[in-house]
Amino acid sequence: MTIRGGCLCGACRYETSAAPINVRACHCRACQKATGAPFYARVLVPIEGLEITGPVAWYSSSPEVRRGFCSRCGTTMFSERASAGVIGLTMGSLDDPDAFAPSEHIWVSRKQAWLKLADGLPQHAEMPPP
Repeated sequence: MTIRGGCLCGACRYETSAAPINVRACHCRACQKATGAPFYARVLVPIEGLEITGPVAWYSSSPEVRRGFCSRCGTTMFSERASAGVIGLTMGSLDDPDAFAPSEHIWVSRKQAWLKLADGLPQHAEMPPP
């Protein structure tokens, strides 16, 4: 299966044939601020094999993570953890956003109070156990 996606204006595109490592919804404050949304739903894949084209700009949101977005329209598409060799693809930027569904919620200790999680998925206060 090939995973493809891109930004709102179409200037940036990405593609990978790698299988997802995991699919999660993160509720931490950094992800909320970076995406401008109540949580960050993402598909985690290996960096190796991911092809990115277009004017992607990067912002180091922490010593471990940098986030990629289209420098034209601002669409957030990536959260890269280079030290681990992985990159998260925002589910909203996927060409087929219904191809994947989160398998768990992380950082629910920072979840917005009005958000009710009733999907039956595992919920972790912070990161799941290794």
